[in-house]
Amino acid sequence: MHLPKVTRNLLWIIALVYLAQQFLGDALMPFMLWPFADVFVGTGSDGLPVSMGFQPWQLLTYGFMHDSSGFGHLFFNGIALYQFGGRLEEVWGGRRYLTFFLVCVIGAGICQLAFMTWMPETAGPTIGASGGVYGLLLAYGMLFPRERVMLLIPPIPMSARTLAIVFGALSLLMGVTGTAGGIAHFAHLGGMLFGWLLIRYWSGQAPFTRKRKGPWGV
Repeated sequence: MHLPKVTRNLLWIIALVYLAQQFLGDALMPFMLWPFADVFVGTGSDGLPVSMGFQPWQLLTYGFMHDSSGFGHLFFNGIALYQFGGRLEEVWGGRRYLTFFLVCVIGAGICQLAFMTWMPETAGPTIGASGGVYGLLLAYGMLFPRERVMLLIPPIPMSARTLAIVFGALSLLMGVTGTAGGIAHFAHLGGMLFGWLLIRYWSGQAPFTRKRKGPWGV
């Protein structure tokens, strides 16, 4: 599939940031998403304690960083961007598609901040484009509900709508039960929530009442 411009550039950005993380390491820590309360991360060269806390720009920058200790995090988000993002961009156009993705990333960050404030024992840095990817998955399932898609692991075919429902339900279940604690499940759900709200806004549906110019997806 030919990748449209915005999706292609997003893939390049997350790949280049991943490479930068390999070389710069801790220097990029201020661009991760940190909780409101400062978190101790070590001692500086002067022997004084160093801590990290929330800064507004982190709601955007964290979404372009990935776990630098392995390739899986970047790989699966990149595959999802390729599979779902390109198709949505072709339907929506670059500007609307980029707006949607960034709103989902920021919304996912807001929900993760709320969760870390509610459960401070879980507080720590959050990185990854998964919130934006989950928003794209939701939109894809709404726009192409009957289209067959194939999971990578395990390789099971299912409709796009079913895939979105399954991934959303799994994130909710694992978030509530604390399963796979190293994964920001509520950020995933936040990406879906804000994506759904933006689609409702574009469509003029409750809780928004005024019809916006142009259809959201068709």
